[in-house]
Amino acid sequence: MTIQSSPGSSSYLPGSSGYLDMFPERRMSYFSNSYVIGLTVAAGIGGLLFGYDTGVISGALLYIKDEFEVVNQSSFLQETIVSMALVGAIIGAAAGGWINDAYGRKKATLLADVVFAAGSVVMAAAPDPYVLILGRLFVGLGVGIASVTAPVYIAEASPSEVRGGLVSTNVLMITGGQFLSYLVNLAFTEVPGTWRWMLGVSGVPAVVQFCIMLCLPESPRWLFMKNDKAKAIAILSKIYDIARLEDEIENLSVAEEEERQKRNDVKISDVFKSKEIRLAFLAGAGLQAFQQFTGINTVMYYSPTIVQMAGFRSNQLALLLSLIVAAMNAAGTVLGIYLIDHFGRKKLALSSLTGVIASLVVLAGAFFGKSSGSSNELFGWIAVLGLALYIAFFSPGMGPVPWTVNSEIYPEQYRGICGGMSATVNWISNLIVAETFLSVAEAVGTGWTFVILACIAVLAFVFVIVYVPETVGLTFVEVEQIWKERAWGSGYNTESLLERGNDN
Repeated sequence: MTIQSSPGSSSYLPGSSGYLDMFPERRMSYFSNSYVIGLTVAAGIGGLLFGYDTGVISGALLYIKDEFEVVNQSSFLQETIVSMALVGAIIGAAAGGWINDAYGRKKATLLADVVFAAGSVVMAAAPDPYVLILGRLFVGLGVGIASVTAPVYIAEASPSEVRGGLVSTNVLMITGGQFLSYLVNLAFTEVPGTWRWMLGVSGVPAVVQFCIMLCLPESPRWLFMKNDKAKAIAILSKIYDIARLEDEIENLSVAEEEERQKRNDVKISDVFKSKEIRLAFLAGAGLQAFQQFTGINTVMYYSPTIVQMAGFRSNQLALLLSLIVAAMNAAGTVLGIYLIDHFGRKKLALSSLTGVIASLVVLAGAFFGKSSGSSNELFGWIAVLGLALYIAFFSPGMGPVPWTVNSEIYPEQYRGICGGMSATVNWISNLIVAETFLSVAEAVGTGWTFVILACIAVLAFVFVIVYVPETVGLTFVEVEQIWKERAWGSGYNTESLLERGNDN
């Protein structure tokens, strides 16, 4: 194929707002290409695994405590059963970045499915809490690899004007998996071997994704950068019409030439040697850390336990109220898919954090009121309301924004390794919160625990204002330009990208 630039393409990069203003007929909508939607949904099953595991353990833990008295008597064992999956996810995410870069997004996804399915079998058959903990480790390895791979695979197959929404579809699958897990939890409450069924069926989506991914292609950008241009162009031709395809290929060729001039073997230490990559990683990893330290997976892992702390003692009622919370989480993510490409990543994160701070204050007030001994039932319902408000504000913003931003802020050469490192930061932060929440709540009280989370959310608000640029509608090359300008000044500027990136 002979590639020639379309008229005017030299002034604007394909997919940028200026390019699409010049050629509005080339703009794509979310549902204009069924092929892209298919790739997104298939990759997003990795998010479903992530979400299901997050949600299912919160309900299963209630019944695991009933079966194993040693677990019921030990907060540490309860926290370890929950958090051992996070240990696995930390290892999986750290290795996942390298696996993605070396072997591709497709093979990384297939590996994640195999490991996850094996872990689900071990959990379902566990004769004691310690084998169960081993199964949680395997499941975590699969989830960690998938958490790195799915957003990158989707982002690299997505047109820039809908990239945010399509990557957020992965977050929708996470929240959908959490909702599904609560439905499964409720369905098995009266079945013998309750928690074994809850944990065992988690292997089904992994088997389904494995079969689907065998029929799907590798990421076209990864193929192009690995010099398999014929396959890459064949895949891109199913995504773009011929006029835009030529410009996208030209854009990839420019990026490939830049990468060729750099070292091919990127190591973790290289991330910190380059000022612009260091700044990008600070923004991406910071967002991932604050996503967890503002308490989201505390709410999802322990929402039935929190509901019981609020005075609702029935296991089934606790699961039902948690199901409502999970449904709100999924619904909020659907709203986020629309807002992230229309409202912008930065504004959405700031709006979300404002509501998160307010709802954590409500939760803290409810538990302070309950501990005072007055009107326990009223404060119990206020706590449930606080949980619902938290999810309503968190899910459209701080849910999808960190994953979307991390899928688009790194150059191709660093995308796998930086994505893996930032996901590792997310899982480490997740582990710290999950492993300490019940112990901190016992030590200082649940009310003060939520006050601590609210203070962290205030810090997160300041962090987003200072360090996170706006990337909505920008191509990968334009985003890279932002970091060069921040690192070295406006000498790298061809158009005022930095000003656009700082737009609120």
